[in-house]
This record gives sequence, C-alpha cells and structure tokens, in this order.
Amino acid sequence: MTVSSTAPLFSAANDAQLARLHDVPGPAGRAIEMGGVAQVNRDSVDAVTERLPLVLGLMAAITFVLLFLLTGSVLLPIKALACNFLSLTAAFGALVWIFQDGHLGALGTTPSGTLVANMPVLLFCIAFGLSMDYEVFLLSRIREYWLASGAARPARPTPKQAHAANDESVALGVARTGRVITAAALVMSMSFAALIAAHVSFMRMFGLGLVLAVFADATLVRMVVVPAFMHVMGRWNWWAPRPLAWLHDRFGISEGVDPAPRPPTPSPSPGRRSWSRCPISVNVRPVPAPNPILGVIRDGRFTHV
Repeated sequence: MTVSSTAPLFSAANDAQLARLHDVPGPAGRAIEMGGVAQVNRDSVDAVTERLPLVLGLMAAITFVLLFLLTGSVLLPIKALACNFLSLTAAFGALVWIFQDGHLGALGTTPSGTLVANMPVLLFCIAFGLSMDYEVFLLSRIREYWLASGAARPARPTPKQAHAANDESVALGVARTGRVITAAALVMSMSFAALIAAHVSFMRMFGLGLVLAVFADATLVRMVVVPAFMHVMGRWNWWAPRPLAWLHDRFGISEGVDPAPRPPTPSPSPGRRSWSRCPISVNVRPVPAPNPILGVIRDGRFTHV
C-alpha cells in the first residue's frame, strides 16, 4: 500500500502523519512495516538519540579520568568538559541560525529547514577531540609551572601565596602555549574551510561547523574563558579529596625528565692492550729528609759551621 503526502519532508507535519499511520491497526495476525524516506529518516533519528546519552556519558567519564590523572584536580576536568560543550554549543547554534533558519543567504547558503541527524554526531566527535587536545596542551604546561612554583608541596603556603603562584602559572602557561594552540587552530580551520566551497549542503554544514568550533575554542575559550576561570578559583583549581589525591600520586600521569645519558666509554683499539682495565697498586713511601749540613771541607781539613 502506497501513501503519499504533501507535507514537507523532515517537518513537524510529516512527523505527525507518520505517527497517525503507526496508530492504524493492521489485519489480525499481520504486522505492518513502513518504508520510505520519511520513515528511514525517523528510524535514523531514533537510533542516534537512543544511544546518545550513553555515548556522551562514556566520553565525559573517560575524559574526566584522563584529565584527573594528568592534573590531580577534580575541578579542572569538569571545567574542561564545560568549556568544550560551550564551544560546541556555539557552533551548533550558528549552524541552526544559518542553515535551518535561512540567514546569510547572500553568501550562497541554502536553507534546508533542518539538520541531518548524523551530521551533529560527526561534528561533535571531531570538534570535541580537537578541543580536548588544546586543553591538554594548555593544562599540562600550566601544571608544570604550578609544580615548579612549590605551592603543591606538602608544606602548604598561605592562601595569598598559593593564589599568586596559581596566577603566575596560568599566565606563563598561556604565554608559552598560546601561539602553538592558535597556529594549530589556524591550520585545522583552513583545512576544514575547504569543505565550505562544496555545493553540497551537508558538506557546507560540516565544514562551517568545524571551523566555528575550532576557532571559538582556540581563541575565546582557551585564551579568555579558561584563564579567567582559573584566576577566580585560585588554589582550588588543584584541589582533590584525599583518597583521589593518593590515587593520583600513585597512578598519575607526570611528565618526567629523563636523566642525561652518560658518555660512552672509549673502546681500546684492536691489537693494543687496554691499560685502563689492568689493576695497578701503588705503595707510596715517605722520602726521608736529608741530613742538615754540619760543616765543610777546605784544604783537606773539616771545619764545623
């Protein structure tokens, strides 16, 4: 049985018609199966949204554990997740405003009225990974300066000294990694911007979303929001309960410096004996002092001095 509809595809009216068709009872003992583009799209959306909470929970949990092992803090992983979702939310909002609502049509964008179900998932995975990569760059360097300041040692400094050490560590970390993060973001943005030139709406959405997410994360979030947040929190950035602090001391990820290698011992030339391997014992005996001069002999006669 074929049922046609005049409702636009992916619209609310189309979804309402599908719901009414599902409510139609079938013949006794028979199962009704539905097909078509609208039904396939609805099945895809249901499959994505059904597993989405599980995927988001696993990503957040794994990210939290890894960042905790790196920083030894409970607050910094939560801050990293919040900042990542902030940049992704800005990118998704821009896509909805441009492609779904139909703004900026003079730039050649074609309003589709909706976003494809699998596009936000792909965009989220790639943009989240890149954002977390920049976060690791920044936090690892800030933590390096925080440990070098001595404020993390058992002999705790005063709150004022700890706050000053935290601000100095954040400033040095941002200064040392800011150019690297910005350069990496520019390279990735230029690569993703090539997708905007495509004449396929899906590719344009994907490219523009990645460019906006990477650019917003590397400039506004990492260089403004993160330092401001860490300045406000002060020494509480590095706080963790005692059991978790012990766990980090035992299993934490640290960037150790390998000792300098020893210079190789020169091997003896072939055919020559290596005297450096022969044990030599030397007995040093004291040399007796010479006797003092008692006199001189002149013309065969001894004269006392």
